Amino acid sequence: MPECPSVSPDIQGTAPTERKNFGKVLLEREGAVSIVTLNRPERRNAFGEGLREDLVEAMAAADADSVTRAIILTGAGNCFCAGGDLKEILAGLERDEGRPLQDKTDPPRDAVLLSVYESRKPVIAAVNGAAFGAGMNLALAADIRIASSTALFGQSHVTRGLMPDYAGTYLLPQLVGHAKACELIYTGAMVDAQQALHLRMVNTVVDPEQVMPSALAMAKIIARNAPLPIRLAKRALQRYHQGGIHEALDRETAAQNICYDTQDGREGLMAFVEKREPVFHGR
Repeated sequence: MPECPSVSPDIQGTAPTERKNFGKVLLEREGAVSIVTLNRPERRNAFGEGLREDLVEAMAAADADSVTRAIILTGAGNCFCAGGDLKEILAGLERDEGRPLQDKTDPPRDAVLLSVYESRKPVIAAVNGAAFGAGMNLALAADIRIASSTALFGQSHVTRGLMPDYAGTYLLPQLVGHAKACELIYTGAMVDAQQALHLRMVNTVVDPEQVMPSALAMAKIIARNAPLPIRLAKRALQRYHQGGIHEALDRETAAQNICYDTQDGREGLMAFVEKREPVFHGR
């Protein structure tokens, strides 16, 4: 497992226009792209010391920001996220701290995962290193994954006597298929970046120094497009498995009718006819 030096997150020469600190999470914005960074490198960005709650707040802020049209999720240092902080979990068990019933039935981790998966804006996971357990599933909750060639993925829960969570049993089979998901979950095997690409767990693999530039380049392309159709398309894509092709056609028809009635819809058509680049305002 790669070590993560305690350094500030490096976004490779970007110049954020805004920066906010949510405890263990940093939120920066460059133009129309928000960058959410897990900032606990001394613990490999593992979930602990309030990082989960901070991530929910940061994602909510990025999602609510009217300027932001795409979000990048990454980790400080050389790790994306090592999953749960096992030392912190064990310390709680040794203190015999009872877990509230609400944590057992509606755990805070659900809000973390859904803050990424249900974001109204496209989320790109810039996987700059290890993504284990809950950290791997956090990356899978994003719409697009760009991985460093040094990245490692692993469903390590069973090797610690635990059950996969953070929707791993839902997200992983959709990407790699049922049988492969069973293998990865039951064995806890590590998957390197090239294997992840072969399994379609990630969209692309780049050199370590190109992870953020590549993520930013893609995010800026997305941000140039009309935001409402992207939001509607994301909703439809997440529901592709609900029903069959006829239900998909119905969802597309309803969404397309909305797009035709927007200013951006007309702007896109007029720009094509007038042979110019469209300027979208999200209206």
